[in-house]
Amino acid sequence: MRAILVLAAVLASLSASTSLAQHPRFDAKARALDGDTLAVDFRLLGVDAFERNQLCERASNCWACGKAAQDLAANALHAKTATIQLTPNSTYGRPVAVVTVDGHDLGERLIRAGLAIPETVYLRNDPARAARYTAAFAQAKAGRAGAHAGRWLEPSRWRRSERLQCER
Repeated sequence: MRAILVLAAVLASLSASTSLAQHPRFDAKARALDGDTLAVDFRLLGVDAFERNQLCERASNCWACGKAAQDLAANALHAKTATIQLTPNSTYGRPVAVVTVDGHDLGERLIRAGLAIPETVYLRNDPARAARYTAAFAQAKAGRAGAHAGRWLEPSRWRRSERLQCER
């Protein structure tokens, strides 16, 4: 009887460890929100949004396009469940993922709002997404959405300390 209990305990522990091993694993820098809640930063696949402190120009005035990008993402995620599909990539030490909220691709939503640009070089293995992102960018540009209503710098140039005249 004791041998059966020991065997059952061993099988149960193997079953538990096997089920954990079947879940995706990734390495990331995390921060504690409280004792039992952690947050991990992800980069969106194929998207470069304006940086939080980045400014764009519209009607000869600067406006906080980076804060607008952050606000759009925050509002899209607020009180909703995000589906995070990890990729094998990482950039800037962060995992890269596709994030959908209510069935809508968050990266595409940012691009369509004129608050991000597509980085299709990272979408070589996902041509359908690359096409959607390119079409969303063209639509935002044609509709003068977000930053397309004026002048702006690509976020990568802004990160290298380039600035618009209105920011100086």
